[in-house]
Amino acid sequence: MDWTDVMAPGLDVFEALAIEAYESLPEEFRALCGEIRFLVADFPDDDVIKEMGLESPFDILGLFEGRGLGDLATPVTGEMPNRILLYRRPILDYWAENEETLGHLVRHVLVHEIGHHFGLSDDDMEAIEAAAG
Repeated sequence: MDWTDVMAPGLDVFEALAIEAYESLPEEFRALCGEIRFLVADFPDDDVIKEMGLESPFDILGLFEGRGLGDLATPVTGEMPNRILLYRRPILDYWAENEETLGHLVRHVLVHEIGHHFGLSDDDMEAIEAAAG
């Protein structure tokens, strides 16, 4: 392979990977997700880094923002929809240091963040990933 013209996957590729990963999840799990948006950014913003006490923007691969299911009983006006952010550069850095496909890694991060939304255990999240292939 000629690597002279190969570039790191861009934000659009990551968005496509996130959609593909989400669509590979078990249908009954996706049905529970409701209105969740997926966004891709190169890095977390400074507020996220500060709020989470991160030493580096590479310390986080994804983030769920919104309200978990337990919080939905109390409606709030003017609220933004739940969303999952995937951080491209930290994911690429992790990918370069490990022996996983990029698609598998994106699915793992996505399942992990959705798992936070539903309050799932690590075992539950592993089972969902296994069912996704």
